[in-house]
Amino acid sequence: MGKGRLEAFSDGVLAIIITIMVLDLRVPASAELSALKPLLHVFLCYALSFVYLGTYWNNHHHMLHTVKEVSGPMLWANLHLLFWLSLFPFVTAWTGENRFQTAPTALYGFVLLMAAVAYYILAQTIIAFQGGDSLLKKAVGRDWKGKVSLLLYLIAIPLSYFSSGAANGIYIFVALMWLVPDPRIEHALKEKA
Repeated sequence: MGKGRLEAFSDGVLAIIITIMVLDLRVPASAELSALKPLLHVFLCYALSFVYLGTYWNNHHHMLHTVKEVSGPMLWANLHLLFWLSLFPFVTAWTGENRFQTAPTALYGFVLLMAAVAYYILAQTIIAFQGGDSLLKKAVGRDWKGKVSLLLYLIAIPLSYFSSGAANGIYIFVALMWLVPDPRIEHALKEKA
């Protein structure tokens, strides 16, 4: 089967997730600029989550360019990824509202970790379906950024119980690491053409 419905559904779900997140930004009752100060934590957490979701959308888009057909396992792996991404509004709101305290910061990291695991599973499912000559496998190679990200999340989650600031620093570092567009898939597609 073609990939059009998978792409359209995923794009729609991500658009809804971002919309839900922005609706959690409450307008202050006062018209004074000082009324925005208590919302700073909420906005910072929203901005970080927006960067993560944008990065997932961008990389998902590139990854699907290597796919001509989808399989049943690919559909389920994609739904698995969307499940974890759909939890971003909840953990974003809880973490921001509670000013990056320990438990919300740890849960935020857990959702980041599980989304990364789900993305890895989706990539491996695509590679398995494409076979030994997989364009995606050639493009991602050993995927050091993906593996380093998983390791950093595994460090940050327990670290949040000692220093939520340090854990959030790791989450920001990983987001910045992925913010620079990953050209591997584009290069592989150009080489194939």
